[in-house]
Amino acid sequence: MFRPRNMFLNALPLLCSLLPLVLQAQDSPQWRGPNRDGMIPSYAGPQTWPDQLKQKWQVKVGIGYSSPLLIGKNIFTFTRQGEQEVVSCLDLDAGKILWREAYAAPYRVNPIAGAHGAGPKSTPAVSNGKLFTLGIGGILSAWDVKSGRSLWRRDFSSDFKTTSPEFGTATSPIVDGKLVIAFVGGNGNGALMAFDAESGKTVWKWDGDGPAYASPIIVDISGTRQVVTQSQEKIIGVSAVDGKLLWSIPFTTPYVQNIITPILFKDLLIFSGLEQGVFAMRVIRNGQAWKTEKVWETKSASFYMSDPVINGGQLFGMSHRNKGQFVALDAATGKSLWETKGRVGDNTAVLTGGDKLLMLTSDAELIVANASRAAFQEIKRYTVAKSTTYAHPVIAGKNILVKDTDSLTLWSID
Repeated sequence: MFRPRNMFLNALPLLCSLLPLVLQAQDSPQWRGPNRDGMIPSYAGPQTWPDQLKQKWQVKVGIGYSSPLLIGKNIFTFTRQGEQEVVSCLDLDAGKILWREAYAAPYRVNPIAGAHGAGPKSTPAVSNGKLFTLGIGGILSAWDVKSGRSLWRRDFSSDFKTTSPEFGTATSPIVDGKLVIAFVGGNGNGALMAFDAESGKTVWKWDGDGPAYASPIIVDISGTRQVVTQSQEKIIGVSAVDGKLLWSIPFTTPYVQNIITPILFKDLLIFSGLEQGVFAMRVIRNGQAWKTEKVWETKSASFYMSDPVINGGQLFGMSHRNKGQFVALDAATGKSLWETKGRVGDNTAVLTGGDKLLMLTSDAELIVANASRAAFQEIKRYTVAKSTTYAHPVIAGKNILVKDTDSLTLWSID
């Protein structure tokens, strides 16, 4: 039986201000929200969406597609300004920068990915008063969330031939108790590693493959806590306790672009990749041995850079087919329920809560739709930036945080 690990249910300590904060259902402390699945807990949108959103503030924070984090009324961003990677804490109400820290991070962009720039792509994680960042060149850092003080840093330049994949580090770190886990290194020479959150010292590592661009999740399978992710050429399950490889599946995509974060649905793990369709696996323990069995597979959709979400037993997302099309699949069987005509664009960040889908395209269009099994049902569409928007938005009550190429904007639904 699978049970998702939620590392952020305990109350967090004082963050960035003199008054204590309470962890709220709207908080987004890591990649794709509290459970790393794009679900917005206790979400309740308006009964009627307005014709336009109201811009409350906008702040230049630096380039990059790392998603902002939100704890209470404190926002954390991870960006690039010049030759530095920058961590900032901002006040939600006014957009005021409460603290800003930076470190030297020279990086040369692969010309093929030049349009994306040299900004960070990895989303940080907050846990137990610490913020963990993984830069585009592979530098892993820990920060005190109250003051911004640097706690420790690892750059791995003496550990691996290269410290990031060909198109830059994009995998986001995950926290499990006293460990922070990250896939570091470069093509053909890297490791999934666990570090002591207090000191940054290595606790364990699995070095059977290089890192991909996908971000890991942690699940319990038959009582064994596992880190599940896509590596450069595999899908793997690794013991979260000691880094032992439990099971693996060969998996490759064109141009070495394994990107999609695994999705957990009941006892199934759902995977996808560029031109690889969508498929669900069941992981089975037999004594000390592990095996996997494919439960379903479909070629009607395929996810590339856009991670899907689960709502009500349906899998919703943006397939890269037909130059981008929204799709819905039955999560238990893989049956195609509906698909749009296409030409949506390169990428869409998808969130879900209640009976709604919130989809931010890379062309800065925020689409609100019903999470319907019957058909794609768009409710409203808003333009929320003047530049590209690859970072996931954050829903904060009646407000929406949007990070574009170099700015952070707070939009109000009222």
